[in-house]
Amino acid sequence: MSFFSRLKERLLKSSSKIDEGVDALMESGDEGPVDAIAETPGTAASTETARSAESAEPQPGLASRMLGAVTGRSPAVEKQRVLDDEMLEELEELLISTDLGVDTATRIAANIAEGRFGRRVGGSEIKRVLADEVARVLEPVAKPLPLYAKKPQVVLVVGVNGSGKTTTIGKIASQLKGAGKSVMIAAGDTFRAAAVEQLSVWGERAGVPVFKLPQGSDPASLAFDALAKAQEDGADVLLIDTAGRLQNRQDLMEELAKIVRVIRKRDETAPHNTLLVLDATTGQNAISQVEVFRKIADVTGLVMTKLDGTARGGVLVALADKVGLPIHAIGVGEGIEDLQPFDPAEFAKALTGSTD
Repeated sequence: MSFFSRLKERLLKSSSKIDEGVDALMESGDEGPVDAIAETPGTAASTETARSAESAEPQPGLASRMLGAVTGRSPAVEKQRVLDDEMLEELEELLISTDLGVDTATRIAANIAEGRFGRRVGGSEIKRVLADEVARVLEPVAKPLPLYAKKPQVVLVVGVNGSGKTTTIGKIASQLKGAGKSVMIAAGDTFRAAAVEQLSVWGERAGVPVFKLPQGSDPASLAFDALAKAQEDGADVLLIDTAGRLQNRQDLMEELAKIVRVIRKRDETAPHNTLLVLDATTGQNAISQVEVFRKIADVTGLVMTKLDGTARGGVLVALADKVGLPIHAIGVGEGIEDLQPFDPAEFAKALTGSTD
């Protein structure tokens, strides 16, 4: 099973998923052939068809009739409903409830209504068009982690407590090592012994050295020394872990700013990437996290984890629309194969339940 097949399967476990919401919108409609309206949306023909659709029983399209003649089966039918103001408002509310944000949800709903307003639509059409609109928002920000000729390339990884930073670093290190890169990990979460142990396990698994100091050491000093060691060893990439910190804790955010300042004393161009790891379960709170971390640590890209436990990955759409930072990867589990480059079209299909 492909990564995005598993993503779709796991997203669909949630009771707040979009596809069930769209199906619920159709409950007040009636059944009709799925291709009853075949004209191009927005044309005069489609407008006239829309008017007559409410007063006449919809007829199967040519393709459906041919399929029925060959297979002996009746054309597929599904609930259909006129896309009017009431349905449009319900669609907007559904998108807002799945963390797309008010502005993004309103604009996507308006785009869906364009050329379809006043005519009968089915759930499968709404899901398909919704997936297309979501993918359109996401496509400009779907970018892999850039790799530079600069050695070592310093990647600082930040985020709130429990977002999955340590596991994400281990997976990235293993993948980079598998791609032939010389990698070093710096265990910068010096206050949490479990984080150092977890990174050590990943380091052993991937054959990547882990630079660490005694528990309680100054994180900025560790980052400085790790960069010196990486330069000495000729490493291609240095991944620096940091302690989880809440964006509303000013003292902890100042500590992060200190780490950046100290790293630059060794290499004024570093860090070359600053990845913010986001937990999908935080929903709209992810936006405030991005705003604060971006101000303190000059975040250059995002990774979203824990999509296996929620369908609230809709916040990625809001982030793409409002913030515009590159989304490098998403994760749906603990295995190394569960962190993959971000594919907007596949993600949109998984999020919306579109099968097209």
